[in-house]
Amino acid sequence: MTEFDIHETRLPCFVIHTGQHYDDVLGHGLREYDIESQIGVDMQIRGGLSEKTASLMTRTETLAEYLDEQFPETTVLPIVHGDTHAAGVFPQAWAFATNQFVAHNEAGLRGMMPSFERVDDPAEFITDQFEGEWELNRTEPFPEQYDTFVGSAASIYQFAPVERNRNHLLREGYPAKSGGVERIPVVGNSIVDAIEMKRDHDLDESVFDIYPVLEERDDWLRVDIHRRGNLLEERFTSIIDGVISLVEAGYNVNFVEMNATRQALERYGYRERLRELDDRRANFLFTGLWKKHAHVYEFFTSGQCFAAYTDSGSVQEELNVIDETLCLTARFNTDRPETVIDANSNLLVPPISGDHVHRLITHIFETDAVREQLAAGTNLYGEDVGRDIVEFLEQRRSDPVFEWASDRAGFDHGAAALDYL
Repeated sequence: MTEFDIHETRLPCFVIHTGQHYDDVLGHGLREYDIESQIGVDMQIRGGLSEKTASLMTRTETLAEYLDEQFPETTVLPIVHGDTHAAGVFPQAWAFATNQFVAHNEAGLRGMMPSFERVDDPAEFITDQFEGEWELNRTEPFPEQYDTFVGSAASIYQFAPVERNRNHLLREGYPAKSGGVERIPVVGNSIVDAIEMKRDHDLDESVFDIYPVLEERDDWLRVDIHRRGNLLEERFTSIIDGVISLVEAGYNVNFVEMNATRQALERYGYRERLRELDDRRANFLFTGLWKKHAHVYEFFTSGQCFAAYTDSGSVQEELNVIDETLCLTARFNTDRPETVIDANSNLLVPPISGDHVHRLITHIFETDAVREQLAAGTNLYGEDVGRDIVEFLEQRRSDPVFEWASDRAGFDHGAAALDYL
C-alpha cells in the first residue's frame, strides 16, 4: 500500500482496477492521471454485463479473502465512484464477501425529466426546462441509473455532489446521521479536481497541432454519443440526421466516434456517409475518441468550441465548471438535473427527430440571450473535493464499516456477531 498525504493526513490506499478499460485509448487516463503506479489489484474484467457481474462477484470474494489473510488487523474501506457498473456491483460483492460496506463517491445521482408539452417551440421548450416542473425518471441511462441506485444499498458513507443528491437518498430512507456521524455529506464533485489538474497542463502537443482545422474555424459543435438508449435506431437516426443537416447548413461540427458509436454507424448505414462528409466539407471533422483528457479540456477552454452535444454524464459536470463551452445533452432525462434546474448551464436536446435536433441547436446558437444564460451558469461542484473526502474519512478511521439495526438503535450487540458469518 502507498499513503495518501494531504495536509498532514496520511491514509494507506491502493487502487482496485476492474481492468475492463485496457486498450491504449480507453485506458490512457490511468497514465494521464498517474494512477498506474497506485494499482494494487487488476481484476481483468471482460465481457457483457452478465459476465462482468459474475466476474466481479467472484473476484471480489477472492480479493477479500486475500486481504483478510495478509492484513487481518486492517479494515479496508473501498470507495467506488460514479454510476459505473463496478459502482453498482462491487458494493454488493464486497458486502456479501465481508459483511462490510463501502463508501460511494458521487452518490445519489437520480434521473429527472422536464415536461415535454411544448417541444415544437424551441424558446418555450427551453423556458420549460429552466423554469418548469421536473419529475423523477430513473429509466436512463441504462445500466448506469440502475448501478448507482443499487450501489447505495451497500454503502455506509455516501458522498453527494449537491444537496439535491442528498435529498434523493434521504427520501429513499438512507440516514442523514447514525450514532451522531454524518452519513451523506455534500462534498461537491471530484471532477473539479481532475479539471484543475489538466486544464492548464503543459502539453507536448496541442490538440490544435493534431487537428489544425479546429483553430482555423471557430464555434465548433463537438458531438459525442455512446449511451445504449441513444444507439436505438430511431434515436440514433435523429441524432445523425440532425448533425448532418447542421453541417450542410454551414455549422462547424466535430463528430467523435467511440467504439459503440462506430458499431451503430455501421449497423444503420451512416459511417460511409460521415466519412464522405468529412472528405468534402471543411466544416466537418470526423475523429476517433481523443486520447487525452487534457486535449478535451484544452479545446473546451480555448474559445473555439461553441458547445458539446453529448450524452455523457461527466461532460455535463465538466461544462458546469468550464464556462467557455456550452453543454447540450442528447437525452430525454438527465441524472445531473441540477446543471439545468439550478445552474442553467445545461439544456436537454432530446433526439426526438433530426428536425428537432437541428431546430433546437440552431435556436440556441443564434439566440444570444440563451447562450449568455448558459455561459453564466453557477458553479455547482466546489473545489478541493478529494481533500474534503479524505479528511472526512480520516476522522472516522476507527468507526465500524457495517451497521446492524441494533447498532443504529444504540445497542452494542452487532460487532461480535461478524465472526460467525
